[in-house]
Parts: sequence; C-alpha cells; structure tokens
Amino acid sequence: MVPTFLLTAATIWAVAAITPGPNFFFIVRCALTCSRATALSAVAGIVTGTLCWGLAGWLGVSALFKAAPLAYAGLKIIGSMYLTWLGVRLLWNLRRPRHEDETPPCASSPFAAWRLGLMTNLANPKTAVFVASLFSATLPAQGSWSYGPVIIALMVAISAAWYGAVASALGRAWMVRRYDRARRWIDAVAGMVFVGFGLRLALSER
Repeated sequence: MVPTFLLTAATIWAVAAITPGPNFFFIVRCALTCSRATALSAVAGIVTGTLCWGLAGWLGVSALFKAAPLAYAGLKIIGSMYLTWLGVRLLWNLRRPRHEDETPPCASSPFAAWRLGLMTNLANPKTAVFVASLFSATLPAQGSWSYGPVIIALMVAISAAWYGAVASALGRAWMVRRYDRARRWIDAVAGMVFVGFGLRLALSER
C-alpha cells in the first residue's frame, strides 16, 4: 500500500504541474514549431529543472532565501527578465512578414531546447519555496531520510509524464497544420502570457 504522504505529495505536485504556467506554454510552443525530438529535449530540460528544484526544496534552500533575501531578490529579477524577454521576442517577431518569421526559441537544436527548458523552469525562484512547503507539509516528522528522494523521484516522473504527453499530443501533423493557420494569434497570446508571468514575478513580494 502506498503511504499517505506519498499520495498527498504526488497530488499536490500533479496539480501544480498541470496548472498552465511558463513551463507549459514553452512546451506547447516547442511542440507546435519544432521536431518531436527537439520538443522532447525541451521536456527533458523542464524535468531537469524539476529535479533541481526538488533537491533545493529538500535541502532547505528556502531557508537560505530567508537568511539572504538579496539572493532571492536577485534570482527573482533575473527570472522575471528572462520570462519577459521570451514574451517580448515572440511579440516582436509578429512585426515580420509571415515568410520571414525568425526561428522559434527552441528550434536551433535539441541541446538548445534542453537548455531553454531548464532556464524556463529555473527562472522562478518561488518554485523552491513551494517545493520546500510541499516537503514540510507531507514528510512525516519521524520519517526516513530516504523519503525525500522518493518524493523528488515522484515529482520528476509526474513532470516527465505530463509535459511528455503535451509535447507528443501537440506534435501531431494535423495539430501543427492548425497551429500554422492561427500562428500569429497563438504567438501573440503566448507572448503576452510570458510577459505577464515575468511582470508578476518581478512585482510579487514573495
């Protein structure tokens, strides 16, 4: 029987993962504009970021942020600038004629897609605080040290399954054709979403 704390942690993280955010919109963009291999590389980048945040939350990085608020503020500013840059780049590209659209952020190579996926995930330091809260809320007080890695493994598996499914579903030929017909509208929405996330992160108190 699966321990209750693992079910609770898995449920909390699954809800967080499927809630649309920068990671989701980045994978959608890659799936619709890049090859499947490149889109899955972007998924791998997102999952790598999840692993990093899981380790950070387990090791108590949120305590470091409280002790050194300037470090948190610096990471938040860098993250907000990165997300805003992604959005502005998409919006700026709308000015070009359709046949001159520049290559989307993830299309240059699988490695570039992995790197951008990782950067998109790591752009929000608030994730570390959320993950630390997840651990504090679900780990048994007298639990084994191995429970932490098990929860991290669950987080990674859930993220890989969700974003992999999104990339695979949206990478189908008929979906790409539909996207191509509505590309400018979708890119406009995606650009505004990224800018919105960036500004919200910059203006948030915590």
